[in-house]
Amino acid sequence: MTKAIQSIPHRRIFFCLFGYVLLSERVVVGDPRAQTVQVMCGRQLEHNSTIFVPNFVATMENISEQMRSSGFGVAVSGSGPDINYGLAQCYGDLSLLDCVLCYAEARTILPQCYPYNSGRIFLDGCFMRSENYSFYEEYMGPGDKAVCGNTTRKNSTFAESTRQAVSQAVTSASNNQGYAGVQFPVPGTNESAYVLANCWKTLNASSCRACLENASASVMECLPSSEGRALNTGCFMRYSDTDFLNKDPGNGSSRGSIVIIVVSIASSLVVLGLGVSMGVYIWKRRYIMKKRRGYNEAQKSARTLNDSSLNFKYSTLEKATGSFDDTNKLGQGGFGSVYKVVLHWFLYAIVVTKNTCLNALLIATVLSRNYTESLVILTWKYFQAGKVEELYDPNLTLHNHHDKNVKNDVKRAVHVALLCTQEISSLRPTMSKALQMLKTEELLPRPSNPPFIDEMTMELNDTSEDPCYPLNSGALASIATIDNSSFHPR
Repeated sequence: MTKAIQSIPHRRIFFCLFGYVLLSERVVVGDPRAQTVQVMCGRQLEHNSTIFVPNFVATMENISEQMRSSGFGVAVSGSGPDINYGLAQCYGDLSLLDCVLCYAEARTILPQCYPYNSGRIFLDGCFMRSENYSFYEEYMGPGDKAVCGNTTRKNSTFAESTRQAVSQAVTSASNNQGYAGVQFPVPGTNESAYVLANCWKTLNASSCRACLENASASVMECLPSSEGRALNTGCFMRYSDTDFLNKDPGNGSSRGSIVIIVVSIASSLVVLGLGVSMGVYIWKRRYIMKKRRGYNEAQKSARTLNDSSLNFKYSTLEKATGSFDDTNKLGQGGFGSVYKVVLHWFLYAIVVTKNTCLNALLIATVLSRNYTESLVILTWKYFQAGKVEELYDPNLTLHNHHDKNVKNDVKRAVHVALLCTQEISSLRPTMSKALQMLKTEELLPRPSNPPFIDEMTMELNDTSEDPCYPLNSGALASIATIDNSSFHPR
């Protein structure tokens, strides 16, 4: 986290430089004119969103690549009712850099037409359209309209100059690959009428001229307003008393291409760096939280064991040891005889609580006949040596049993038990997983050593300092702490 925090000032410096480059380039090259004029959405809903959306995204991605290099792009994605046709084009006076900025704005707005399967957007610097059919040769349609500005009203002299400028733009654009920018002075004033006319590049010369003539007639209806726009199916036209035209890009196109490449690479590196930093931060945070969670669970389990009462009635112990039958006698300790007890209800309670430390401590209190090592240690040794069958109680008479499935089930139970008592708690299966292991024939993983085993020396580990075993402090594993009237964990 410290490194991440320290790196923030460097990122701020980079973003400041990045913004300065963009602003500086915009001043030199021109204005992207990314203001929205009109958004027109279709009336037909998309057929299948799970297919339509990916097709739309693929079309836009394809067009994006073309816009960066030429300022114009068409693409088709999908088939059938979910097919998507797209077109985007910047007006002829925009540099490539300004074109990309205008297109980026259009691309963020056009998806607002969803869930309709078509839409078009006119910006002052570019145009974009999406349909479920091929519309590339269309130049007139029912949606053609004029949008008039309501800023100021001009005199008749300006209106006449505007008409001449529009007529000149129609003629020039028809002979100039569909684009024209005209400045026409207003006699007797310092003003001029500025006109932009642009056809889509999918139209031929005759279709382009027809579209512009229709647009000119439409936009002239806005006079004497100081500004007007014609939004046609195949072209765009605008006039104004303010100079909105960018200078001829000329060498700015190549310069804009270089800037676009540099900005794209730099922004990609920034995004990659942020992604890596965020990934490392999230990984470290999860790792720390996982360690804290394990420590908290250990503390909770220790408190549960420490607070629980392990003193039993004499009648309960008498029943659990079979009236202190010699067959249940494990040995002789410093405080008297040590007996094996069977408390079914208590074992069931252990399973329900799912306290891993509690499980380990209670299992460790059950001693083998020499009472110097727990049954867990003894079981682990036999499992390591491949002699699990020697752990069987002779009273089970498994050696006389002819059904191998019974023996395999017993071995599987021992295997699962060792998986449930591994020293690393995160490796232990959940209760549902343990039950699944017992019921199915799935391949079981090899267990790691239990918590009281040194894997190399096969000796008891010192757990007196382990927060998971607070009751072990000052007690040796070979000293019995069980008599006929009490039961204490070791």
